[in-house]
Amino acid sequence: MSPNEATPDAVISELRQTLRGPLIGPDDTDYDEVRKVYNGAIDRHPAAVACVADVADVITAVNFARRHQIPLAVRGAGHHGAGFSVWDDSLVIDFRTQRSTNVDPTARTVRVDAGCTWGDVDHANGAFGLATPSGFVSTTGVAGLTLGGGTGYLTRHLGLTVDNLLSADVVLADGSFVTASAESHPDLFWALRGGGGNFGVVTSFTFRSHPVGEAGEVIGGPILYDIADAEEVFKWYRELIPTLPDDLNGWIGVLEVPGGPPFPEELWGRKVCGIVWCYSGSHDKADQVLAPIRDFGSPLLSGVAPMPFPVLQSAFDGLLPKGLQWYWKADIFEEITDTAIGYHRQYGESLPSSLSTMHLYPISGAAERVATDATAFAYRNGGWNGVIAGIDPDPANLGKITEWAKNYWEDLHPTSAGGGYVNMMMDEGHERVQAAYRGNYDRLVEVKRKYDPNNLFRINQNIVPA
Repeated sequence: MSPNEATPDAVISELRQTLRGPLIGPDDTDYDEVRKVYNGAIDRHPAAVACVADVADVITAVNFARRHQIPLAVRGAGHHGAGFSVWDDSLVIDFRTQRSTNVDPTARTVRVDAGCTWGDVDHANGAFGLATPSGFVSTTGVAGLTLGGGTGYLTRHLGLTVDNLLSADVVLADGSFVTASAESHPDLFWALRGGGGNFGVVTSFTFRSHPVGEAGEVIGGPILYDIADAEEVFKWYRELIPTLPDDLNGWIGVLEVPGGPPFPEELWGRKVCGIVWCYSGSHDKADQVLAPIRDFGSPLLSGVAPMPFPVLQSAFDGLLPKGLQWYWKADIFEEITDTAIGYHRQYGESLPSSLSTMHLYPISGAAERVATDATAFAYRNGGWNGVIAGIDPDPANLGKITEWAKNYWEDLHPTSAGGGYVNMMMDEGHERVQAAYRGNYDRLVEVKRKYDPNNLFRINQNIVPA
């Protein structure tokens, strides 16, 4: 240990005196609870967790970690599969109590604290019939999803989450505070839109909010097909998506039908190919727009119906509570090849657990019309964000679900565009991070050198400043 390094005891005793929020260490009764993250397979022991009360606490914690050379982790909602928001022997900046939102319905903007989930944002926006493009599960954290790019139900209609980011308040590695936007620190603003948590601690975000559907009500839900029909469904889907209007989006996957309402009992446990649709346009055009998806094939179930956008966004929350065992693999696909479709059926037929799944999320429509170098998120050529997720509640099954996900990915990867979505990657090394950013990587390195030359913010999908 160098002279400037602090022991865990020193972290707790010195830093606790200077924070407004609580600092929780290994001797505190709630330590085991606050160190938990969404992925139950992660079991790390930080030196201390600073549950920050305000921006001043964030500045204090950043300065302390830098001065004492303590690894620094940042937790928004703790949803990332790799568990980067906690780390052994680190100081964790924890935003769990910072969850305020403020909607301006006239300007159609929403300001969001870094501890918010998308459920918090959907609740605030929904009162005004508005929505901000986000993901597919409402318990996902705003901060992590945004900084990685943000693909979701509204991607084809309104772009990625980062395409709707107007500004971000950031504490930098030197402890200074800035607001990054198109007018202020534009290089930092560019890097934050997909470059992850490499450049500072974002304490709040301001997004555009948009009217969706009819007063915030969209038409969406699942259509499920037997896994034996998967090849036919995938081939139809890959040709259909580019022809659809932007306000109709649908992700496709292989999964097992959950054993409970609202699914009919005769389908419980059945392996299926499913598409979850979201139509966010005018309802008077819905019959025409939705006709192609309603007329195709022989579905086992069609659950497309009007609902408030937050209901669709939270539809799978109950199936995926905090604490399950997860192992993720990810890639971007600019086409869905026949070879890939064969693997989707093969691995869909051999799902290792009832919750394990594969999804392909479109990155087309409005998202495709943004230039490749306009944001750090590099994959703007159309296509799909793909994730393979091994999921099970029992730690004894972690090896089985991990092996399935890895084998699936290894077979599928040669059909991909080469890199993955950083929000859905595990801790996979430098080459995978480079591939995620394609030609934008060198520019990200330059921004990293400027704002974090000593790589204080390195517990993430790390962009190395050297």
